[in-house]
Amino acid sequence: MKTTNYYNTFIEVADDCPVKTAEVPPIRGEKTIANIEFELLVDNPYEFTSDDVLFHVHAAKRQLRTQEFDVEREQFFSKGQACFRSSPLTKRYGWGAHFDADGRMAIYAVESDEYQQYAKDRSLKQVKAMRSKKG
Repeated sequence: MKTTNYYNTFIEVADDCPVKTAEVPPIRGEKTIANIEFELLVDNPYEFTSDDVLFHVHAAKRQLRTQEFDVEREQFFSKGQACFRSSPLTKRYGWGAHFDADGRMAIYAVESDEYQQYAKDRSLKQVKAMRSKKG
């Protein structure tokens, strides 16, 4: 099974992130990937891994029933998935993601003191979110 989990890592917002202060992803009709990720992570810091969050989004978008989760999760991770560096939270909405030693994650607003601390912490692997535009 493939994984998207990070350990002792901080994902900084993308270089071309359009916001200087973090935004809550707006809800317009059906919930977006950003809405689902945000709701999971803002209310449950360090409860989920990246794999948990990405599968939850997949399950929510496909309206899977919980009894289908085990089989679906195995199938979902049987092929590679984009990691959290490609999340709209880190690319567009100004949220950094910290992963602890167990791979559990929490998000931090780019303007927050916590974000600045994690971004400077050399004991963590530092990676940037993927850019939205090529170049």
